Order: sequence, then structure tokens, then C-alpha cells
Amino acid sequence: MKPKAFVAALDDARIVAAIGEAEARSRGEIRVHVAEGHVPDVRRAAEAAFVRLGMAKTAEHNGVLILVAPQSQTFSVVGDSGINEKLPPGFWDEIAAAIASEFRASRFTEGIVSAVTRVGDELARHFPRRAGQQDENELPDSVSRD
Repeated sequence: MKPKAFVAALDDARIVAAIGEAEARSRGEIRVHVAEGHVPDVRRAAEAAFVRLGMAKTAEHNGVLILVAPQSQTFSVVGDSGINEKLPPGFWDEIAAAIASEFRASRFTEGIVSAVTRVGDELARHFPRRAGQQDENELPDSVSRD
């Protein structure tokens, strides 16, 4: 699929709703970013976007970024230290495999929404909301692009 068609096929409203639902169950932060140019090293691009988008500044270091690079037909999932230390080895690879399966079937929004939901499950397990305390949404829930 051509990159513009991929971007056009994304249902931002469904992705944003999934992020909101996932974050409502935890103190974590999830972002989805679409890199619109060629990305030779998607992991490095995701790590740079993680910092650029302010994700390394969350109070509990529990942010997760899903970066999709349609022109390069790649993606990466990056978590901050607070969530990474609580997950089993290979967890991000499992998320990536699930995304890849959906993308191969041209279910782009579904792949991202499914990943957001699974990340939200882990954030809720390790960073549940605290009774009686208001949680601050530290980062925008919108799908960002560059």
C-alpha cells in the first residue's frame, strides 16, 4: 500500500478513543506517531520521537510510543524505563508481531487499536489508577505526525 493511502486509511478517532480508554485504566501514557517520510532505522526514529514528543518526562516513566513509518513499511514500539522494567522479555516483540499480522491483512487501524489495548492492559496491571486520586493526562492522546 502506498504511504498516503495508509495514512488515509487510519481512523484517527478510533485510535484516539482507544488511547483514552487504555489510559483511563492506568496512570500510564500512550502515544501513536506516524512518520511520513522514509525511516531507515525505525527503532532509532522511535527513540528520537519518544524524546521529542516529551514522553521521557512522564512522572513515573511509564510512557509507550507506537511509531509507524508507512513509507518504509516499518514500525516500532518503545517503552520508558518504568514500564520496561516490569515487563517480561520479548513483550514489545509480541506487540510488534500482532501489529504486523493486522497490517499484512490491511487492517491498519485495527492493528494499532489492538496494540494500544494490549499496552493499556499492561499499564493498568503495573500502574493502576489510585482510588481517590485524579490522574493527570500528561501527554496528548492525538495521533501525531511529522
